[in-house]
Amino acid sequence: MPAQAAAVDCARVKCLALTFDDGPGVHTPELLKTLSKAGAKATFFLVGKRVEDRPQIAKQIAAHGHAIGNHTYSHASLPAHNDNEILNELKVTQEILEKVTGRRPTMYRPPYGQTDERVLGLAAQTELAEILWTDTTLDWSLVDSKKIKAAVLKLAKRNGVILMHDVVPETVKVMPEILTELKKRGYHFVTVPTLLHGKGPTPGVSYF
Repeated sequence: MPAQAAAVDCARVKCLALTFDDGPGVHTPELLKTLSKAGAKATFFLVGKRVEDRPQIAKQIAAHGHAIGNHTYSHASLPAHNDNEILNELKVTQEILEKVTGRRPTMYRPPYGQTDERVLGLAAQTELAEILWTDTTLDWSLVDSKKIKAAVLKLAKRNGVILMHDVVPETVKVMPEILTELKKRGYHFVTVPTLLHGKGPTPGVSYF
């Protein structure tokens, strides 16, 4: 299914990329329904082991036209590992995601945002661009729907990339309210590739 957001021109309208890490989780299907109802596209950085546990949910993410990224196999802090271990974390996840969703990701997000030039170089060998963020909600520590909503609304800005987690139930619960309010503010919800205006993602390049 083609991504509806691909038709959005972020040079002309206010775009925002909502990104969700650490899934797929048990609450992800509910989030997918919310996004679909709002006509919103998002980017999901999936953990390989969790895709093995919930392949059908990963397939749903792809079928809804959302962008999919690699978030390593075991949610490892990459700089703490040697080259072969890092490559294994990325390559195994690439293979799992391609097998399950039919797509080979072009993006990865380092767990905890922990990265360095060595990690970036190894990602380039795996043909992956590094996607960080402009702002993070820290929803995993807030675990309060009202606080998470307030954080997103405060952080939202044109061409922003906001980090959230679809494994945090409070985030999923409050997402309808967040989308409604941001729509009132004129935002269009797009994938990270759409936000890059077709100028990426390029392997070995770190964004945001």
